[in-house]
Amino acid sequence: VQLQAYGGGLVQAGGSLRLSCAASGSIFVINVMGWYREAPGEQRELVAAIPRAGSTNYADSVKGRFTISRDNDKNTVTLQMNSLGPEDTAVYYCYVKLATFPAREYWGQGTQVTVSS
Repeated sequence: VQLQAYGGGLVQAGGSLRLSCAASGSIFVINVMGWYREAPGEQRELVAAIPRAGSTNYADSVKGRFTISRDNDKNTVTLQMNSLGPEDTAVYYCYVKLATFPAREYWGQGTQVTVSS
């Protein structure tokens, strides 16, 4: 399984960015799709996740500003990020968990998001 992420970049505080990730390869069914981020000197943290069925999950720090969505037919996940602040600066990683037993997990290569103040 390969994950290709798009959409990172540099934006001013208060601006918006849209991240997209496409999964390809030997995919049966994707259970969970999501985004994590890793800021310099920090641990990787969950930003948002969306299961194939069920409720989305957001980090408290992004609730109300970020929206995650997915297209099951295209195996893509998108993260719309609004009202960005310098604290959102990080490398963002796309993530999928397949509906296999045991569950298999895959990560994208990471895309840099930099928010200037």
